[in-house]
Amino acid sequence: MAFPVQNNDQTVHQRKGSAAASTQLYLPVAEIKDDVVVLKNGGLRAILKTSSINFNLKSEEEQNAIIYAYQGFLNSLEYPIQIIVRSRKLDIDKYIDGVRQLGEKNVNELMRQQTLEYCEYVQKLVEYADIMEKTFYVIVPYDPFRAQNLNIFQKFFQRLQPQDSIDSIKRRHHEFNELHQRLMERVSRVRTGLEGCNLRVAQLNTQQLIELLYQLYNPLTSYNEKLAGLNQMDLK
Repeated sequence: MAFPVQNNDQTVHQRKGSAAASTQLYLPVAEIKDDVVVLKNGGLRAILKTSSINFNLKSEEEQNAIIYAYQGFLNSLEYPIQIIVRSRKLDIDKYIDGVRQLGEKNVNELMRQQTLEYCEYVQKLVEYADIMEKTFYVIVPYDPFRAQNLNIFQKFFQRLQPQDSIDSIKRRHHEFNELHQRLMERVSRVRTGLEGCNLRVAQLNTQQLIELLYQLYNPLTSYNEKLAGLNQMDLK
């Protein structure tokens, strides 16, 4: 997903009168493609979604095995990763829609009515009980050499000038394939290490990355307004 830009001779500015474009100007994200997030400085980020473990229900031997496996995983890393635990209100809209469709197709009137009542009951339960769900993500980075060597002052002034220049866009596109390949090598190693801790790991694809960032930056709006599929979205 490429963020909307407008080219001129020097800088890519936000569209006049567009609140969304002016907000995107200050985001570090330039675009999302090939299942990775591309930053304006040329860096790439892959996001892995992992399962969780109920550590307290494990035996002492199992707990020790998990601790040693996780310790070995951390010691094997030669680069930083970011671990995020996200809490949000449980979203069961897709589940409810599926059950409701089955109920409406039921030829038995009693079963049809009970199915629809069940959907209404579950929706109210989740709404009033304010049930939360936790999801776990691991962010794997890869930055170009020029971005890794910036000192603290250069990074500070880079944040003060968030405009995306035409030169930086060309540079990103030129570097993308090589950086993407190296990032996938890191993703493979991180996935193997996490699976060694008895975790299920899946890399977010382009559609899932778009949905995640949309939900993170629009927590209230995203709960009521769902994103369409990629084939229904304007990705210009």
